[in-house]
Amino acid sequence: MHLCFDDNIMVLNAKTPEESKAEMTVRMFPSDANPAGNVFGGEILKQIDLIAGLVAQRHARTNTVTASIDRVNFLKPVYVGDALILNARLTYVHRSSMEIEIRVEAEDLMTGTRTLTNTAYVTAVALGNDGKTIGVPHLLLKTDDDKRRFAEGEQRMMQRLRERKKN
Repeated sequence: MHLCFDDNIMVLNAKTPEESKAEMTVRMFPSDANPAGNVFGGEILKQIDLIAGLVAQRHARTNTVTASIDRVNFLKPVYVGDALILNARLTYVHRSSMEIEIRVEAEDLMTGTRTLTNTAYVTAVALGNDGKTIGVPHLLLKTDDDKRRFAEGEQRMMQRLRERKKN
């Protein structure tokens, strides 16, 4: 258990991003791809959603749901036979919502070459047994990198809120 202080109020059970991070490796098969051997974007999105949910639930220790997937960048193709390697970590935590950053690499298993193929930000929300949002542990920021990512995540959250109000 960690203790941190938020506006001079002690907050129990704060967690570092390290405590909930995850890495997942999945091999891509012909059923994951089109006839030319390019893995479907939807399959990559599915894997992004799965690992984001794992990180969110690991942090919140309750049911979580995906609220948004944004800033998904498809940088390079992934091919049948590649290993898809996903790394995910929390960047920002609000009252009941969490932003998870995901980096995806494809590894050519014959050569060992890894290529960054995707990046994404997923927002997950924690739910109680009644299906309503509940608070999650604060994020304990120990490094300058954690603090920078948190500030950037807060800006992205504010942008999402502004966009939601427009709609």
